[in-house]
Amino acid sequence: MSTPNPPSPLETLWQPKGLVAVLLSCEGLALLLTAGGASADFAVHFGLVSMMVVWVALLTLGVLYVFRHRLAGLPERRLAWLSLGLLLLCSWLTGALAWWLFVPARPEGAVGAYFVRLTLITLTVGLIGVAALERAWRMRLLALRAKDAELQALHARIQPHFLFNTLNTGAALVHARPEAAERVLLDLAELFRAALAGPEVIPLAHELALVERYLEIERWRFGDRLQVDLRVPDALPPLGVPALSIQPLVENAVRHGVEPRSEPSTVEIRLETGADGVQVTVANPLPPPGSLSRQGHRVGLESVRTRIGAMTEGAGRIDATETEGRFVVTVFLPTPAAAAARPQAPSTR
Repeated sequence: MSTPNPPSPLETLWQPKGLVAVLLSCEGLALLLTAGGASADFAVHFGLVSMMVVWVALLTLGVLYVFRHRLAGLPERRLAWLSLGLLLLCSWLTGALAWWLFVPARPEGAVGAYFVRLTLITLTVGLIGVAALERAWRMRLLALRAKDAELQALHARIQPHFLFNTLNTGAALVHARPEAAERVLLDLAELFRAALAGPEVIPLAHELALVERYLEIERWRFGDRLQVDLRVPDALPPLGVPALSIQPLVENAVRHGVEPRSEPSTVEIRLETGADGVQVTVANPLPPPGSLSRQGHRVGLESVRTRIGAMTEGAGRIDATETEGRFVVTVFLPTPAAAAARPQAPSTR
């Protein structure tokens, strides 16, 4: 899943935190402009200035939001100058309305000084705001690129163990069962085609097909020791998931629930759909006491947790628990609408 850059630096202004920051800045500016005035008129003066500043800000943000799609492709510097010009225009319009409504006695020559002062204040505040927004945008881009690099690194770390085991299985089948060796290698090629494509988003049905290819490979390796209880509804929602996000969890279940045991062991895979998303459950027997696998293999789980969290902006979650002698991992994948409205839920291990 390649982490895309947000379409425009202005997107940060329309988020809840951005709007709160703008409104608080407006109130701070109003307080600064009215400081030092007569105490008797301070509240009235502050209220009028606050209303004017807030209306300038909201009018500017409203126009930018209406034309956001046309502005999304503009270079950052041109977008900054355009926003500053729009802020100045909205300031003049609001200032003219305030002058007409609240200054009944209009001294000759005062209007010129009023608009010069208004222009200087607007340009000063606007330049500071543009500089602050540009800095915040740069920091956000750096964070996104760092997260993308981290996801790529995590994605690469989950492959070698499975690759070596599969190649050994294929080598063992070459002479005794060449047709089986061919199927193993074809399944391996499909899995690694998805892995080498990078951490992209693929349909949920495609991810489940990769899980089945992985289990087919492991059946040749473990034989009757690997029992799979797979329950998936016939109709799957058109939901996107990070490539190789469910498969590493199933790989963990096989490695720690089947490999250390000599008796047949069952890996359970459940998929349930709901109005707000999809829940995938993967369960396996706990490794025998004293086994090295008892410590668990956290790379695949943490990789999936990180990628799903990044894709859903924290709305998706992974819970891992031990219950009744089994290790159970539950993945919740929200629909796009639910992801936008759902608060971030903490994940547990």
